[in-house]
Amino acid sequence: MTTGTVRFGGRFVIEESELPLIATPEDFTEEQRMMSLAARQFIEAEVTPRDAEIEALNYELTLNLMRKAGELGLLGADIPEAFGGMGLDKISTTLLAETLARASSFALSLGAHTGIGTLPIVFFGTAEQKEAYLPDLATGARIAAYCLTEPASGSDALGARTTAKLSEDGRHYILNGSKLYITNAGFADLFIVYAKVDGERFTAFIVERDMPGFSVGPEEHKMGIKGSSTCPLFFEDVKVPANHVLGEIGKGHRIAFNILNIGRFKLGAACLGAAKETIELASRYANSRKQFGKTISSFPLIGAKLADMNIRAYVMESMVYRTAGYIDSMLKTADGTSAENGDGESASGNSAAAGEAGSGEKAVAAISEYALECSIVKVFASEALHFIIDEGVQIHGGYGYIKEYKVERMYRDSRINRIFEGTNEINRMLIPGTLLKKALKGELPLLEKAQALQSELMLPVSMPAFDEPLVKEEYRIAQAKKIFLAVGGLAVQKLGVRLEQEQEVLCVLADLMIGIYAMESAQLRARKLQSRGSGEAELAQMMTEVFVQETMERTDSLAKTALAALAQGDGLQMQLSVLKKLMRAPLADTIALKRQIGARVAHSEHYVV
Repeated sequence: MTTGTVRFGGRFVIEESELPLIATPEDFTEEQRMMSLAARQFIEAEVTPRDAEIEALNYELTLNLMRKAGELGLLGADIPEAFGGMGLDKISTTLLAETLARASSFALSLGAHTGIGTLPIVFFGTAEQKEAYLPDLATGARIAAYCLTEPASGSDALGARTTAKLSEDGRHYILNGSKLYITNAGFADLFIVYAKVDGERFTAFIVERDMPGFSVGPEEHKMGIKGSSTCPLFFEDVKVPANHVLGEIGKGHRIAFNILNIGRFKLGAACLGAAKETIELASRYANSRKQFGKTISSFPLIGAKLADMNIRAYVMESMVYRTAGYIDSMLKTADGTSAENGDGESASGNSAAAGEAGSGEKAVAAISEYALECSIVKVFASEALHFIIDEGVQIHGGYGYIKEYKVERMYRDSRINRIFEGTNEINRMLIPGTLLKKALKGELPLLEKAQALQSELMLPVSMPAFDEPLVKEEYRIAQAKKIFLAVGGLAVQKLGVRLEQEQEVLCVLADLMIGIYAMESAQLRARKLQSRGSGEAELAQMMTEVFVQETMERTDSLAKTALAALAQGDGLQMQLSVLKKLMRAPLADTIALKRQIGARVAHSEHYVV
């Protein structure tokens, strides 16, 4: 495989990304758009009218809706056709996750079932396990749950205390222990459970609800997502047949972490759907609410809020589909099929083989390759959504605090996203940590690039002529990559192996990487629109210009924080001098740009690009 065909994870920090390889929403096929429309119509016809009942935690209603979703194929998007699913590519399933986010708590129930509940069997199940379970999971005849968290082990998943011991006759594993905060637990039929064989070897098991000794505790009373089931689980000498081991004994971590990577990425898509809905609610309210004889949407500060919300949603969307395209390409190449259609036009079913027998290793390689990007998407999207919904509440004023208005519930529901699928703090540790591991394994010339940069940084910085759209943004992103390499190189030089213990410095490096991936995703998408002569290019360019400038200001602040911790005296002053050179660029009038963007959002009353 070459980078001319498939991008490798983490390379965005050391080289320019190739425009043809970037997938964007503008590349959706007609089939993908129709699928999204069908999902939207299902929500509007079946879910939204029963919203209050769902929020009251009506198990029977949720199950009925899940089965109706199964009839439409919405539960089998990631399941291969051979087992009753649709075997869709990752861009298609990402679009589904985004669209279904409007279903609030029901979307979480459905997402937990189709994602982290079903994918372990899709990717790691034996032929017999797939045949036994996937057809029912595709229709909703059985509902799945994913069981990793324990009372004493949340972020430290491998610290699980649930145990499994092989019976004397070798026919069963005896499970003892408990799990906590399990989504769908109240009504699920099938549970992917992690336990340590003989207290040591971390292993995944398929547990059925009716197995003696297995019990489900009471519902948790949550801040938000109240319409989803969340319960503890208890295992008291539960006899799980030996053929219910998922994957290999002692290798459950490979399943757990790779499924979490997909979960993180899918969470980003769900955040995108919620962000777009919030922009609709806020812009419509701003156009209907009058104060001082004017609609509040006409006030510049409200317009600026709408602009900021739309810009973050645009960047989030660009990151989500860029990453989906990368994973799709890697899955196709791993399967030996063509990885062309680099502009995102992927045919349905091309990645279906990711679920066929013997493909678990291919799936692991493809998913783990972009684990870093999955974490970046999760952190950025969950925090961007929180900002967007918070501004949505603010635009609603006092009404945003009243339950009658959906934005109040969305505010509460969104808070869990920074905890789900590994806290944002854990993901921030993983981002630079994963990059360094790839470098040390020789998969990425990171340290070589950092060393080569040292002599370059001593030379005068010459800026190009910024006389074409997006040239300045492209230049500044390249400078941000140099800043990351300079700070990261200094951190490795000064701290060595101690770097992994310096969480504050790692967090800075993570935020620098998140900023680079976000800026570049926005810029590449705007560039692609520009190259096609699209009428949407102008707005995309404006949003990219604002986002890059504001992100570079944060990049400057982050770099200074890290440099002050890594150098002192004359050494620090030299580093700050280099940083100042790298930060030089003309400033944009972001106030004027946001006025234009905000006006377009208010006029459209929905997310615009």
